Amino acid sequence: MSPCSSSTSCSSRAARRGCTARTPGRPELLSVTKQSWPPWREAGAGPFLGRSPDERRQALIKLAWISVWMLYLGSPISDLLDRHHALPAAICGWAGLVVFVTGYLSVALFRTNQLRQPGRVLASLAFLATLSVVLSLTFGEAWLVLFVYTAVAFGAALPPRQARWAITACAGVLAGAGALVHADNDLMPGLLIPCLLSGLAMSGVRQLVFTMRELREARETIAHFAATEERLRLARDLHDLLGHSLSLITLKSELAGRMLPDRLDDAAVQVADIERVSRQALVDVREAVSGYRRPTFAVELAGARTALHAAGIHADLEHALDPLPATLAPDEESALAWAVREAVTNVVRHSHATRCTIALTEDAENACLTVSDNGRGPDPSSGLGNGLTGLDERLVLAGGRLRVTPGPGSGFALRAYVPLRAARSYSAGAE
Repeated sequence: MSPCSSSTSCSSRAARRGCTARTPGRPELLSVTKQSWPPWREAGAGPFLGRSPDERRQALIKLAWISVWMLYLGSPISDLLDRHHALPAAICGWAGLVVFVTGYLSVALFRTNQLRQPGRVLASLAFLATLSVVLSLTFGEAWLVLFVYTAVAFGAALPPRQARWAITACAGVLAGAGALVHADNDLMPGLLIPCLLSGLAMSGVRQLVFTMRELREARETIAHFAATEERLRLARDLHDLLGHSLSLITLKSELAGRMLPDRLDDAAVQVADIERVSRQALVDVREAVSGYRRPTFAVELAGARTALHAAGIHADLEHALDPLPATLAPDEESALAWAVREAVTNVVRHSHATRCTIALTEDAENACLTVSDNGRGPDPSSGLGNGLTGLDERLVLAGGRLRVTPGPGSGFALRAYVPLRAARSYSAGAE
């Protein structure tokens, strides 16, 4: 077989993270889990594939793998040791052999990890081919084995298309050189076949190495995207959870403060509510960090009623209390629940409204949640805040969309649309 010249190192710095499906509560997201490469892919466990050696130990291991194939140089070495060459010729032969092996090892060790080789590598390959021709024609058939190493170097360092032409040309030159030195007829097939097969096999190994590298890079990219998506999910959850809970805690704290010291019993009720909201916020944050939280529309609607009442805002929920559409999937319901939480939090914190209306309607394709108030309305000079941006991302993940407009007369209106399951199934079938 051919020298393992393209077995380059798989650095220990390669990313070892993989992606798994998100938890059942959030199937659309990814999370990052730590996963070890198989032992044979670990640094120091074998012939490092796809990279040049990064340290001395890696270089020595790779050199040991390549040196196994140096045994095929026994033919020219034996020819020099037989002492049938004159001393100057023997010295030139030894020098040429050392230069050839040095050039071959430099290409095999350090020049096999680039798709496009620089000019100096191409020059090194041309030099190896020229040296093979010169030494073979000068010292005879025992040196024709150098063409096998040259073909392997072509396969290891050149792109596949160029390598095929170069290896074929190398085999042709080998046949011509064999004819010129009157090589034994039994020897030539034993050199031509290894020259072609070893070179082409090494070209295939090189292509496999680059495919493996691309797969590693793709895995690292997926892991990076998964980590980014997980951070965005956590940021959205924490913003929505803590914004709502802390706003409610602030309102009830102010209310309890106004009740003291005259209305101790009523203040105690508010303090108890603060404790309950705080404990629920802690549970919600833990669930958000764990990735298992899926809010429901009914629960968020009840929380919205409590928050609006605590803020002194009349809550009109008459058109939101009907049973949810049967074709509303859990993910879409969760998106609407987040929309209720974010919209009511904004009403309590920013609107200065006295009335808030929440309605849920549906048509043939979508369910629409509308939250409107009679407050001061949106500020034209400011865009969407972090909360609404996160809500828009949630709705997009659920296949929906967000619209924010001024209210019918005054105030602010938020509309969140999500597709119904029947409409989504019909669209998928049409595609």
